[in-house]
Amino acid sequence: MPRPITATISLPSLRHNLGVVTHQLNSISSQNNRKRPFVWAVIKANAYGHGITNAVHAFSQADGLAMLDLDEAIQCRELGWQGPILMLEGFFKPSDIPLYEQYKLDATLHCREQLLMLEHSAPAYALNAFIKLDTGMNRLGFEPAEFGAAWAQAQQLRSRGRLAQLGKMTHFARADEVSAYTGEQLAEYLRMTQGLPGPDSVCNSAATLTPSVWQALPDTNAQWVRPGICLYGSTPFVSQSADALGLKPAMTLSSELISVRRVESGEGVGYGQMFRASKPMMVGIVACGYADGYPRHATTGTPVCVAGVRTRLLGRVSMDMLAVDLTNIPGSVVGSPVVLWGENGPSVDEVAQAAGTIGYELLCAVAPRVARIVVESNLEKDGQ
Repeated sequence: MPRPITATISLPSLRHNLGVVTHQLNSISSQNNRKRPFVWAVIKANAYGHGITNAVHAFSQADGLAMLDLDEAIQCRELGWQGPILMLEGFFKPSDIPLYEQYKLDATLHCREQLLMLEHSAPAYALNAFIKLDTGMNRLGFEPAEFGAAWAQAQQLRSRGRLAQLGKMTHFARADEVSAYTGEQLAEYLRMTQGLPGPDSVCNSAATLTPSVWQALPDTNAQWVRPGICLYGSTPFVSQSADALGLKPAMTLSSELISVRRVESGEGVGYGQMFRASKPMMVGIVACGYADGYPRHATTGTPVCVAGVRTRLLGRVSMDMLAVDLTNIPGSVVGSPVVLWGENGPSVDEVAQAAGTIGYELLCAVAPRVARIVVESNLEKDGQ
């Protein structure tokens, strides 16, 4: 029998979260008599650990998909996805370009080297592309002083049949918090792209759910937003929970107690005895550890649910196990269910905060050895 730890992926929750995004976009657009932005559902990193196949099925109502990995993009096409696919880092080698043409992939162009690769590519390849402007993220994109020349070179490539539709894009560094810097980045983007034709794409999850950002763009061009983490039920904001945003957890990491034991006052628990009991207590051992993707740096007090009751992690996380406090859960026995994060448990964001990281990392880090269970419909979810 396999270890009892599983990651349950809920397609209804993925669909619900996309619906939350599109409902907000529709509502704000209608109120302001604007065209609704198109939605790239971001499914990079194996759909944030939820699986490419699951994402393609759940996000069928998205206008496009966005990702990084060429093999994952090809998988999407093989699964039947016929809409646009945006490659967020673009191509890496000249040999990638024919595959972009074959599988109808849109490229992000963020550096001079990519333009040179297109310059020397076969004239048969005409790709849709977004030219990326670095407005202060200092990661990918042409600096403002370079952007005009890059745009002009891209237009030349378009006239020669190497490129088709051209758009513009940028990425915000601090859209997840209340910061004037996002406004400064947006102003720089508007200044550098004023009057340029083609679609705009400026919004990641946080900016997508902040209407003032995308509403500042001219309504004359098509707009594309790029929601990511919010589609998986985790918050993109520092100070607002996923629940408050109406999002549902799409991944539930769960296991069982594999040992229940009494620990006397003064005794330690686990490696390094990082936790010592101040009085006699019951401790449960859970089949989940850092080799499963649970954060080793989670500390005593990290929330966890046992048999439906919220409790806390104790001591240091081991490779294959962790300990939990059963003081207020007297009915706990070997086999009692444990939710590490997700539905009927703490949110992944709560666990991440206690571990000093972010929900993105935890969702992406669940190990391959953890069995996946896919819930296809709400009826299946309800056991009907």
